Amino acid sequence: MTITAGQLLGFAAVMAVGALSPGPDFAIVVRQSVSGRTRGMATAAGIAAGVFVWAVAAATGLAALLAASASAFTVVEVVGAAYLAWLGVRSLITAVRGGGTLGAVGGRQDTSLPAAFRQGLLCNVLNPKAAVFFVALMPQFLRADAAPVDVVALALVAATVALLWFLTVAGLVAAMRRLLDRPSVRRAIDALTGVALVGLGLRLAATRA
Repeated sequence: MTITAGQLLGFAAVMAVGALSPGPDFAIVVRQSVSGRTRGMATAAGIAAGVFVWAVAAATGLAALLAASASAFTVVEVVGAAYLAWLGVRSLITAVRGGGTLGAVGGRQDTSLPAAFRQGLLCNVLNPKAAVFFVALMPQFLRADAAPVDVVALALVAATVALLWFLTVAGLVAAMRRLLDRPSVRRAIDALTGVALVGLGLRLAATRA
């Protein structure tokens, strides 16, 4: 392993700044955490898994190929925008129907932890801005001839930073669950989350317009 402890700490600091930036990942974790700490934690784990995937993809050149391919990048943007908008619409429908678990459409509620994990994973993996972020970041800490262990080390650091941050968010939201679980508050959270996700999806789609 050629990466020094100082480089790992510097990389972790940059990742922390990126993780703290508001975005769809934050909105999803907050929304899921209102339904329970474990759902928020599962969503956080899904996001961390997505971060690990993007970090490895950037280090191995796959993310760079994606960013360089206009057609492939557009596909990811369109799919990502559609997914965010879809989650947003579902949240708005839930708000209109009185609040509840994200995904409660047609009288059904998918409250499983795998579903929460999947939402976190897809929300991150289908965000093309993550590809751009890691394509720009990874070469600053990895040499062209970096060993696989260096790649894995940085990817694990990235995933760990994201996991710790979103676990913290999930814990804070869950700690306020007694307040947030009131019907009127739940509806407001559903509505705000829905508007935010739809807005993020539209903004992402607009970048290719």
